[in-house]
Order: sequence, then C-alpha cells, then structure tokens
Amino acid sequence: MARIVSGAIPSPNIWNSPRVYELENRAVDPDGAVDSAMREIRPWDGATMLDIGCGTGFHLPSPATTAGRVVGVEPHADLAAMAAARCAALRNVSVRTGTAQSLPLPDASVDVAVARWAYFFGPGCEPGLRELARVVRRGGAAFVVDLDASRGAFGRWFRRSVPSYSPEVVERFWSGQGWQRRELDLRMVFESRADLAAVLRIEFTPEVAEAAIAETTGLELAYPNILRWRHF
Repeated sequence: MARIVSGAIPSPNIWNSPRVYELENRAVDPDGAVDSAMREIRPWDGATMLDIGCGTGFHLPSPATTAGRVVGVEPHADLAAMAAARCAALRNVSVRTGTAQSLPLPDASVDVAVARWAYFFGPGCEPGLRELARVVRRGGAAFVVDLDASRGAFGRWFRRSVPSYSPEVVERFWSGQGWQRRELDLRMVFESRADLAAVLRIEFTPEVAEAAIAETTGLELAYPNILRWRHF
C-alpha cells in the first residue's frame, strides 16, 4: 500500500501510473523551453532550488548541474523514494516527503521554487501560495508550469475530460494573486505510437483518450502551457 503524507491531493496520473508518466516526462519539451524561460526571469546558478511535487525526481538532476542545492518535495512517499534513488549520486540534491501546503523547509530558505503540473491549479491552492511566501527568500522567485486548457487540441481534450475546469476562472485567480504569465508552445515527442497512446490514456477519460489517439497522427503533439511567476 502506498505511503502518502496526510493532506496530500491525489495526482490522477503519476500516482497511479508512474512508469507511463516517465514516458510523458521524457516526451515533454525536448527543446528545453521551460527551463530557458525560467532562467531568463530568475537564474538559479549557485542558488537553492525547490521542486514542489517532484514525483520520481525526473526534473531534479538538470538544475543540480548549476544550482548550489536542489530540494525535491513529494507527498507520495513511494515516489519520493524513487526520486531519492534517482539522485543518490548527486550530493547537492535531497528529497523530502511533504505537501505544498506544509513544506518541510525553514522560513526564507529557497531562492527559486518550481511546481510543474502539480498542485497549483488555481482556486484552492491558497495554502500552498502562503507556503511559497514563507519559504522563498527576498530576491527569489516562484514558478508554476501548467497546461493552457484554453488552447489547442490538448486543451480541448482536457476540457472534455474535466468539464468543471474553467480556464477563465483560473486566469482571474492568478491575475488576482498578482502573478505574471507567459504562454509556452511546448511539444511532446514520443518514441512510438504505443507510448503516445499510453500517455494520452492516463491524461484523459477513456472516451476522450481514444478520440485523441485517433485524431493524432505521427509521434508529436502540440502541448500549450503557461509559465506563471512571482518575484519575492
């Protein structure tokens, strides 16, 4: 039975299908557009970087090449253990179990915080935003990377799968919180049609997933995202 920190909000994809989600991580953003955009806004060379909802730690090794310290926080203890094993040889990387709304870190201990497709989806994430304000030092920045459900086929498939989701409500929320935004035109590039189909089946309802698979030709998908950020 999975060990999960109290108060964690379940993830519908990586928690249930970590091996398939690994395929998704490998496919997303082969151009490195997310990291390039974040580094333009707030570089992390020599800094302490926090990855919130780090999952199996896929995104921890890359910033560790230049950051002074990288901390991954993940509420699913089994995934956190995978992340720790993945980064065992990296002396400046540590992984902790914890939630976005109760980060296991001291006040003003982080220079750059990043959440990729985790927790910060709009209304309801205020406890996590308060935690960001607590742990990020003055002069630091926090980033949230998320799907732009208002654009493209991927956004349309998402809205069909989650009809209660309103991109307009989400935008009003982040604007009201004072965060800035930038549209990112990311790609997913897969090694096989089987990998593509497996990923779509963990992202959407069965009916929508099959329609998305049929609609998609080749091995590449447009994946519209939004990068949000706030300086502290």
